[in-house]
Amino acid sequence: MVAIFGFSRDKILTAVRDMYTAVATAPRQGFHFPVGRSACLAVGYPEAALDVLPPEALESFAGVGYPFRAGVIRPGDTVLDVGAGSGTDALIAARLAGPQGRVYALDMTPAMSAKLCALVRRLGLKNVEVLEGNAESIPLADGSVDVVTSNGMLNLVPDKLAAVREIRRVLRPGGRAQIADIVIRRPVTPECAVDPKLWAECVVGATVDEDYLRLFRDAAFEGVTVLRDYDYFAHSASAETREIARRFGARAVEIAMRRGERAPSRLAAARWRLAGALSLATAMLACYGTLAALALFSAAGIQLAVNETVWAGVVLLGAGLAAASVTLGAWRHADWRPVVPAVGGAAIVGWTQLVSYAPWLELAGFALLAAAVVMEWRRAGTDRRAAASLP
Repeated sequence: MVAIFGFSRDKILTAVRDMYTAVATAPRQGFHFPVGRSACLAVGYPEAALDVLPPEALESFAGVGYPFRAGVIRPGDTVLDVGAGSGTDALIAARLAGPQGRVYALDMTPAMSAKLCALVRRLGLKNVEVLEGNAESIPLADGSVDVVTSNGMLNLVPDKLAAVREIRRVLRPGGRAQIADIVIRRPVTPECAVDPKLWAECVVGATVDEDYLRLFRDAAFEGVTVLRDYDYFAHSASAETREIARRFGARAVEIAMRRGERAPSRLAAARWRLAGALSLATAMLACYGTLAALALFSAAGIQLAVNETVWAGVVLLGAGLAAASVTLGAWRHADWRPVVPAVGGAAIVGWTQLVSYAPWLELAGFALLAAAVVMEWRRAGTDRRAAASLP
């Protein structure tokens, strides 16, 4: 995602960094989400797994579930923890992978990374390496890890498709992933989506549950399985956060999956933009093709009768389907910029067919629809090129 109704990716990332800098440096100040050892216990961590960890790692824990329920980390594995924070999951992963394994702990908040670096040095851990960066551009080579683990990360990422592609890219074929995250049952309203602060509060950046799972399936992950689905926000100390979560049906899920052998199908990745382009072409052909045919037949002295209701209906259907396809595509990669011209263009075309016909206004509506389809095509084209580069 580049922007949400004018709010840039950078503003969202800054809001997230600010929030989790506070969690790293002042974990006891109180937050709208549970933090610390009590949060670990609340989301399902066994006490025995926590007793062997240093208090500094636990005090800034802000995960939303227990991804280790998947049980996919084996001795000797190379593991990437995306959104490692102060290191609770990275240190558990290091114990599971053992001295022959390796854990990369990636986080975009410098304060969290610094806290974990200090812990790694103090504990003398040789199999943990702290990386600073974000999930949209992971600083590791293709196929370099056996397992990706993540806890409450993807709902905070503006470009979720990029993050999913990066997770797939760094996993070796057949590699495993264990993820805990926030999903929602109802789409976020535009007035909430424009507030970067609300992104940092976990709900607004979340994806509708079925769309969330589809992100991974479309990226050729296999065996995508929900291990647990529960009300994470019941543990929030904030009544406002609990109400927002209730309004959107927000909850936590724990998921296991593995990386498929093949990259995603180009045809599958292209279906929304192809549908938009074909629908627009159908509408314009029905409109201007019919006019051209009538003119040609009239010039040849042949008079044809056209059912204007059916004619207008075909034009309206094509324009509506084009706008719907653009909107669905935009929803999938959270870039809403094409939606405004798509909906506006369809509305103008509809006005000219149902209320007051004006050739120039009709043409303007089709031009807006075409601009939206091109915007969606270009944005999805970026996804296609990225997918094509996957091993």
